[in-house]
Amino acid sequence: MERSLIILKPDAVQRGLIGPIIARLEQRGLKFAGLKLMQVDQALAQQHYGIHQGKPFFESLIQYITSGPVVVLVVVGNNVIQMVRSTVGATNPASAAPGTIRGDFAVEIGRNLIHASDSPENGEQEVALFFRPEELVDWARSADSWIYE
Repeated sequence: MERSLIILKPDAVQRGLIGPIIARLEQRGLKFAGLKLMQVDQALAQQHYGIHQGKPFFESLIQYITSGPVVVLVVVGNNVIQMVRSTVGATNPASAAPGTIRGDFAVEIGRNLIHASDSPENGEQEVALFFRPEELVDWARSADSWIYE
C-alpha cells in the first residue's frame, strides 16, 4: 500500500478551498491516515523543497510555503501516488485538465494550491518529514470493499 503526502498550500487555505479539495480526494475513494493544520517553518520548507535548492525559484517557493497556514494530509491506498496526481492535475494550471483540482481552481503555477508526492519513495520521505508515526491512523474503512477489488 502506498502513502502520499498532500499539502494544501497557503493559497488554498486563504481562498477557503480546504473543504472542496478534501471532498474531491475523499470522493475519489482515497483514504486519509493523517490530517492537520500547521505553519511550515523555514527549516522544514528547506528540507521539503531541498531538491530545488539553487534553482531561480527556490527562495520564492520557500517564502510562499511559509507565508501562511497549510493543511497536510496523508492518503493511503493501492496506486495512491498516481491516483492523487491525476486528481490534482498538471503542475502548471494552464495545462491542467478541467475536472482536476488545479484545472478547476488554479490560474498560475506559482499559486497552484496543492502539493502531492510524485513517487512512492518520495511519499514515504515526505510523510516522515511532516508526521510522527503516532499521528497516523491505521484504520479499516467499511467502504474499501466497494472501492478496491
